[in-house]
Amino acid sequence: MIQSRSIGIGQFAKAVTQACGGQRITSSFPSLKRDWETRAVTLPELVPAFAMNMPLHKINLKPTFNLNVHLFRNKSQAICGVGVSHQYRLAHTDVSIPDFSSYRRPSNKDLSRRSAESTDDRRAFTYIVTAGVGVGGAVAAKHMVQGLLNMLSPARDCLALSKIEVNIGNIPEGKNVTVKWRGKPVFIRRRTQKEIDQERAVDINQLRDPETDEKRAPNPEWLVVVGICTHLGCVPIAGKGDFGGYYCPCHGSHYDASGRIRKGPAPANLEVPDHVFDGDTLVIG
Repeated sequence: MIQSRSIGIGQFAKAVTQACGGQRITSSFPSLKRDWETRAVTLPELVPAFAMNMPLHKINLKPTFNLNVHLFRNKSQAICGVGVSHQYRLAHTDVSIPDFSSYRRPSNKDLSRRSAESTDDRRAFTYIVTAGVGVGGAVAAKHMVQGLLNMLSPARDCLALSKIEVNIGNIPEGKNVTVKWRGKPVFIRRRTQKEIDQERAVDINQLRDPETDEKRAPNPEWLVVVGICTHLGCVPIAGKGDFGGYYCPCHGSHYDASGRIRKGPAPANLEVPDHVFDGDTLVIG
């Protein structure tokens, strides 16, 4: 009579495998066949084993993080038995090994060739690429700088008027002529000797913006000033005002015959542009 007793799952699997005659053998097919035929004669009668009252709710399978348990360290083996399945895995021929020859340089396609032997070829390619990038970058930088300079430079019409020539031979004494220079009015005044003596006799310590007449009018006969009031940019009227020079009607600024501020809210004298005299021609700018 067979007695029943409670056993664990591992013991149950081991008992079934031993009863069926399964054991670990090498994966060689002739050895597997020979061992199986030998066991067919010597196997004892099957003694069934079963488990009763297994506490399945107490089974706790903990995961393992030890690679030694999962990795193969010895020869590949097979388990054979009535309750154990087995299979044969043949070599795969449908998986092709990647070939990167098309990406290699011609000097590096020979895998048996040392890297030092192809150094010159690889450096030549690197030098050519570096030179090409450098030349392209220089050309691009040149066009960029030229475009930036053209954008920031004055317009051509302004450059054309950067210097103007005025014929002053026909201007009578004591009169004023207005010309346009760089978009601004310029007053050209031919002063009388009385005006010259009067302006040069002024005490500069009494002026709001002290400046001598000799500095403002190197050629005493001619006064050249920009006709824009230094207060708020209005255009003064020539020959008016309390000092016989220029008068700004906007806010009441009075300038003398040397263009110096004498009365009113203007903070500074009228601007004197760069100019030179060439006979009867005045070059402004």
